[in-house]
Amino acid sequence: MEITELVKTLAREGELLADVAEQAGTDAPVPTCPGWRVTDLLRHTGSVHRWAAGYVAERRLEPVGFPDAPELVDGELLAWFREGHADLVRALTEAPADVQCWTFLPTAPPSPLAFWARRQAHETTVHRMDAEAARGVAFSTVEPEFAEDGVDELLTGFHARPRSRVRTPEPRVVRVRAADTGAVWTVHLSPAPARTVLGDTGEAADCELTGEAAWLYAALWNRLPLAGPGVTGDVALARLWSETAGI
Repeated sequence: MEITELVKTLAREGELLADVAEQAGTDAPVPTCPGWRVTDLLRHTGSVHRWAAGYVAERRLEPVGFPDAPELVDGELLAWFREGHADLVRALTEAPADVQCWTFLPTAPPSPLAFWARRQAHETTVHRMDAEAARGVAFSTVEPEFAEDGVDELLTGFHARPRSRVRTPEPRVVRVRAADTGAVWTVHLSPAPARTVLGDTGEAADCELTGEAAWLYAALWNRLPLAGPGVTGDVALARLWSETAGI
């Protein structure tokens, strides 16, 4: 996806997250993040936004820890979140296309600016879903192309890292199909980190996950159950994902 579109998505999703969080109330529990309340959601996402903005705006070349979130509540906390979100959008908008800074994920885009725009757009969208879960409303629409991109980042990036816990004692194959966009991923599970290949490799799959890209996006990020008619074959592999794929 184009960087400008990703930044627009980040801007829209962050504003929606703040609005929904305010409607839910900062003390509301977040069902999709057990043990969290909306206060925790805002403090976490606000810290991540500031952390990401620092790399882009200050051209940081080495990793640093997340900044501590202040002990704010209610309106002050929401204002702090909105300020950090706006600063991140501004940093990405004003950065030169060739900005150099630290990134992570083994399949990161070659452009650091593209990496951070993509990563923060998805970070914010997933946590917007958490705010909606806290308010008890249906998730807002995720466009198919963006959802496909988020599935790709999750499968080829996050779960290719050594810290991923999605592993099986023996080699297994999971195929993921986005019915509306046509995207297909073949995920090879083993005692090592998952290895994902774009496309249908032709090999037999032990489990297939098929659905619209937006459903795959929410389910693979563990914001909806990974269950139902779209899950065929060895459903134990879908349960394994749900139990071990948390980021």
